Amino acid sequence: MSEATARSPDWDHLFEIAATQDGLFTTQQAAEAGYSPQLLAHHVGSGRMVRVRRGVYRLVHFPAGDHQDLTVVWLWSDQEGVFSHQTALALHDLSDVLPAQVHLTLPEAWRRRRLRVPDGVVLHYGNVAKGERRWFGPVPATAPRRTLEDCAAEHLPPDLLRGAALDALHRRLVARDQLAAVEAALKPFGGLDP
Repeated sequence: MSEATARSPDWDHLFEIAATQDGLFTTQQAAEAGYSPQLLAHHVGSGRMVRVRRGVYRLVHFPAGDHQDLTVVWLWSDQEGVFSHQTALALHDLSDVLPAQVHLTLPEAWRRRRLRVPDGVVLHYGNVAKGERRWFGPVPATAPRRTLEDCAAEHLPPDLLRGAALDALHRRLVARDQLAAVEAALKPFGGLDP
């Protein structure tokens, strides 16, 4: 018998996990708190939990968080993904445009995996160092400099890239000398300065 199935269900432990993740938890996290798949199904049937997507559940009476939709995607990525590109621009409030899709960067080692990618999610691959991350509640996003570099590399429309970079400079989230990639991307379109 495994340790997870030998353990008695611990509601407090499960609640502690969910409390840091907008009320959400994974099947694996539930198992660590002593909940078998059958017990999860029982709680879903009784209305205490809701299955949000395969492997991700939500405590019903937990208030929804500001980034709950992103938390679901982050949990899908086994907490390895980092929100990036246009999604990170929105989280940093560096763009007025709400992205139509969620951009998530997964570790380079994930490139070979066969994944069932959630609808509306665009995957990028690359290693994001701890120093290149910022946290928005329970979810990580690339830091402003990395976000702008990623957007420049992915050819974000020049007006959006310029606006985001100028806003980041104005708010002192980055220094001008850190924006070489952005300046190079914008050079054919009149440069960084409007």
